[in-house]
Amino acid sequence: MKRVLIVSQHFPPERSGCASRVHDIAVHLSSMTVEVTVISPHPTFPFGEFKRRWALSSKRSVEGIKLINLWTIQPTSRNPGFIIRTLYFLTFPLHVTLWTLFHVRTFDVIITSDPPIFTHIPGLIMKKLFKKNWTIEVRDLWIDASISLGFIKKGSIYEKMSRELVNICLRNTDLIGVTTQELGKRLSPDKTIQKKIIWLPNGVDTTYFHPFNNPKKNQIVYAGNVGHAQDLEKVILAIKEVNKKFPLQFNIVGDGDINGRLKDLVKSEGMEDLVLFTGNIDREKIPMILSESLIGVSPLKKLVTLEYAAPTKVYEYMACGIPFLGCGNGEISRIAQQSGAGIIADNTPESIACVLEYLLNDPHNMDVMGQHGRQYVQENYERRAVATKINEYIRRDEVCKTG
Repeated sequence: MKRVLIVSQHFPPERSGCASRVHDIAVHLSSMTVEVTVISPHPTFPFGEFKRRWALSSKRSVEGIKLINLWTIQPTSRNPGFIIRTLYFLTFPLHVTLWTLFHVRTFDVIITSDPPIFTHIPGLIMKKLFKKNWTIEVRDLWIDASISLGFIKKGSIYEKMSRELVNICLRNTDLIGVTTQELGKRLSPDKTIQKKIIWLPNGVDTTYFHPFNNPKKNQIVYAGNVGHAQDLEKVILAIKEVNKKFPLQFNIVGDGDINGRLKDLVKSEGMEDLVLFTGNIDREKIPMILSESLIGVSPLKKLVTLEYAAPTKVYEYMACGIPFLGCGNGEISRIAQQSGAGIIADNTPESIACVLEYLLNDPHNMDVMGQHGRQYVQENYERRAVATKINEYIRRDEVCKTG
């Protein structure tokens, strides 16, 4: 039996696309006669939502996998500064590296998931010192996105050191999984690195996320990280306009860095009755909330560095049988067109309002779009199929050695 160690900065009960993806893939792998251990920090993100933990480590079993939470710096403010964020990102992989040095015989394969890029440090050490089979999972061009969003200064020593770390890791890993094909193209021009890349889409567990028979509510939903890459301010302003014709509520399900800023906007616009901030809620409740909604929104900012992004929430909306409104260029636009389940709006309140009104004016078309989306993800983005693909590559190494 293969023994796989997955290193991830996020894992449930944290509410993020990364957390749900790692959870689902780990659970599916464990059902394929793979012994899976996941290492993540004590629940921390969104910052300030979880009680600070001082224990060096804790262990428990989660749906057939072994979960180990390790201590890391845990920011307590909702929007911590650069230094605290960096310490949070660095202390975790360094702690994981120490753990792996003392438990090197307990796993055969190590999978490191980014962002952030620093989660690859223990994988690099295990590869260099012990020749462990190492797979990198890349879901984001983290450095480029951080520069575009103003977290990292272009040309700074921090950027240069981060890019060098990424290049070293990409050269030394055995396999690189990317969530979109466009991301794979942009990751590196190096032909040797390109040969290692396989497509492992975000996907969704369609047995978990599915339509319910509950009546629809007059609500539009955003479910996910309330972060800087999302143009949620524009959606809120659009909701104010749409409510002149269609009385409905905008539910923001989740939490994140810009939550406070959005609440201030809602208050200043006198929209407290129109926008509901649920904060983080139990993952088990999410599918029903989505299914009861009329439309899901995924308003990516219109940045070149986000054109490769395919947010997990889009797959979850489609799996629950609701149409989606997206913003941004690139991958999200391709998904909307291919699935027939989404419409892309410009990143302005006027355009978003126009698309919402277009959808709300035709309930039958919304139902048809929802059905198309459900079928599309079942055929192309079932998360178990992603886990199966990972398992095949793990087994391929085993077959090569025995053959």
